[in-house]
Amino acid sequence: MKAQGALTAATPGAAKILGVSDVVWPAVPGYSNKPLHQPWRVLVAVAECLVAALSVWGALACWAASQTTVSVRLDDGTQLVSYIYAGNWVGLAIGLAGLAGILVLDAVRQFSLGVRTRRRKYRKSRENGQAAAA
Repeated sequence: MKAQGALTAATPGAAKILGVSDVVWPAVPGYSNKPLHQPWRVLVAVAECLVAALSVWGALACWAASQTTVSVRLDDGTQLVSYIYAGNWVGLAIGLAGLAGILVLDAVRQFSLGVRTRRRKYRKSRENGQAAAA
């Protein structure tokens, strides 16, 4: 049984329905049609990892700078310890940690575009002689 909306070239007078791979998008000014796979992207990924490591180090330094310890000794000898957090340092630490996360995600993307797996070579199937994926 055929799908309801499927028109084929064998049907007389039928228009061809375009598939997803048949659509050609118009060229957008300012965008390149170069392939995404470019080996220099690996260097960009390494640079982003280094900046992310510096960002994590800065986040840890900001978090340590945000904490202040206040100790109070009462008349009976009890010592009370309180921690005060400076909001500006905490916010900066969270921002730097978020920046590091985004940089690591982009570094993974750049690395995967820089080191691309090769396409599979097709070989003839042993069963029926047609091309099959290796």
